[in-house]
Amino acid sequence: MGLTELVPPLPDQEPTHPGNADGIDLHAQHASNRSGGDLFDTVRIGPHVSFLLADIAGRRPELDPIAAAMQKVFRATSTELFNAAHFNLMEAAETLILAINHGLIAITNGVRFAPTFIGCYDVQLGILAYINAGGQTAILHDLEGTRALPNVSMPLGLFTHLTYDASIQAFEPGAMLLVVTKGVTESMGSNTQAGPEKIIDLLKASNYKSAREAATGVLEAANLYEKHHRTWLPFRAKPVVEDMTALAMKREVT
Repeated sequence: MGLTELVPPLPDQEPTHPGNADGIDLHAQHASNRSGGDLFDTVRIGPHVSFLLADIAGRRPELDPIAAAMQKVFRATSTELFNAAHFNLMEAAETLILAINHGLIAITNGVRFAPTFIGCYDVQLGILAYINAGGQTAILHDLEGTRALPNVSMPLGLFTHLTYDASIQAFEPGAMLLVVTKGVTESMGSNTQAGPEKIIDLLKASNYKSAREAATGVLEAANLYEKHHRTWLPFRAKPVVEDMTALAMKREVT
């Protein structure tokens, strides 16, 4: 399994490398043959950071223009919101995901199933507003324990008139968020999806020091688990290899 730092840039797009800046460590790691539609991107303006992790249904190369359109809307809308004189973080997340949903439906001229996690983070306040549209596995590890983030809503790309309500989460120093696409949960569940339980157990058992270490660790664990549970594959047709992407965000302890 090859690992790449961040999701490789889309055609005619520059890659983003948010890294560790002013107390927030944000990193995405990707592992696969890049046959599917996992998309990660981030925008930072002043004390505000937005990030996106989407899992667009379909196969390449048909997905390249779709993902590029989503990325373009995400960057333009994030920039507009964060440059406003005054804005509410939760309303910004809701505006952002609506814009991406409308852009996705417009470019596909129909339905395109796309579970997407959107986060808008205030670095100074340590507050995360998020929307988990489609139920990607999102795990928070902090002083209260390790648990799945609640409030899952409908995936993007299905209906133009859906509205989305953002949730708010205090992000204390040392807290870590880990979001993974379905390729990770499917790999860790053998022939069934594992859900959040194995990711929760992994975070509990590990002491990841950085976002990079967490993203890399969960992908390596998924790869090992998949190899261990594939002894039955000679009796089946070769399975479709899903993209696996892990996004981790950690608030630094100052």
